[in-house]
Amino acid sequence: MLNPLWGFGILLAIVSGLMNGTFTLPMRFLGRWSWENVWTIFIVSSCLGMSLIMALATVSAPREVLRAAPASAIVFAVVTGFAWGFGAIFFGQGVSALGISMANTLVLAISSSLGAFLPILILAPERLHQPQGKAIVLGTIVAVAGIASCGYSGVLRERSQKSQQERVRGNMVGVARPFWVGLLLCTGAGLLSAVFNIGYSSAHGIIATAERLGNSAFAGSNLVWFLMLTAGAVPNLCFCAYLFKKNGSWSKYSQTNSPHLFGLTILMGLLWGGSIFVYGSAAPRLGKLGPAIGWPLSLTVGLLTANTCGLWVGEWKHSGAADRAWMTAGLVILAGAIVLLGWSGTLA
Repeated sequence: MLNPLWGFGILLAIVSGLMNGTFTLPMRFLGRWSWENVWTIFIVSSCLGMSLIMALATVSAPREVLRAAPASAIVFAVVTGFAWGFGAIFFGQGVSALGISMANTLVLAISSSLGAFLPILILAPERLHQPQGKAIVLGTIVAVAGIASCGYSGVLRERSQKSQQERVRGNMVGVARPFWVGLLLCTGAGLLSAVFNIGYSSAHGIIATAERLGNSAFAGSNLVWFLMLTAGAVPNLCFCAYLFKKNGSWSKYSQTNSPHLFGLTILMGLLWGGSIFVYGSAAPRLGKLGPAIGWPLSLTVGLLTANTCGLWVGEWKHSGAADRAWMTAGLVILAGAIVLLGWSGTLA
C-alpha cells in the first residue's frame, strides 16, 4: 500500500514543478511596463517578502539560531546567494530575449546538470570515480546533448520567425535580442543557479543548528533560503535602480491599469518563491531518497509546463516542423538526463 506521507510528498513535488514552470507566464502580458518595473516587484515579493515571512513563521528564535550556527555556513550562504542574484538578472533578461519555453528549458537543463556535477566536483571530487560520480558525469553529458538539440532548434526558430518577431513576442516585457545573446544570458543563469545549489548544500550547518534548538529541518531550510534570497536580491535591485535612472521608467508605476500589472507581477513572485518552499516541504516526506526522487520530478514537470505555456501563448506558432522536432527531441533527452541525475542520488 502507498504510504500517504510519501504520496503527498510526490504531489507537492509536482505542484512545485507546476509553479516553477508557470511563474514566467505573466511576463507575456506586462509589456506596458519596462523590464525593471516588473523585476523590482518580482524580487521584492519573492526574495524579500516571501522569504522573510516563511522564516519568521516557521523558525523559532531565528536570531538565536543564526548566532549559534557555524559562521562559515552563514558566509557561504550569503556569498553564493549574492552570486546567484546575477544569475537571476540573466534569467529575467533571457526570458525577455528568448521567450518562456526556450529560456526555461536552457536554464533548467544547465542548472540541473551542473547543480548535480559541481557540488560533487568541489565538495567530494573522490566520488567522481565511484558509481555515483560516473552516473552524474553521464547525466551531465546527456544533458549537454539535450541542450545542444534545444539550442539548434532555437537557431532554426529564429530564422523561421524573422519576419514575424513582433507578432510572436506579443505584449512580452523587455526587448527582443538576437538568439546568441539570449543563449549567453541563459547559460550564465544556468551556471549561477548551479552555484545556488552549492551554497544550499554547504549551509546544512544552519539547518542542523535549527534542529538542535528545537526547529524542524523544513524551518531550518527556510532560514537558509532567507539568507540566500536576501543576498541575491541586492544585485537585482541595484541593477533595476540603474535601469530606472537610465530609462526614466519609474513613472510607469503610475500608469492607468497599474493595479492589474502589479497583481500579475506579484503573482510571478508568489509562484516562483512558492515553488522553492513547496519543494522544501516535499523532500522530507519522501524519506532519505527525497532529493533523488523529488528534485528530478519537480524539474521535469517544470520543464514540460514551461514548454506547454510557450506553446499556449504562440511562441512556436510561426516556426517550422524541423524547429519543433529538434525542440521535442531536446526535451525528451533532457527529461532522461534529469531522471538519470536523480537516480544518481540513490547511489550515494
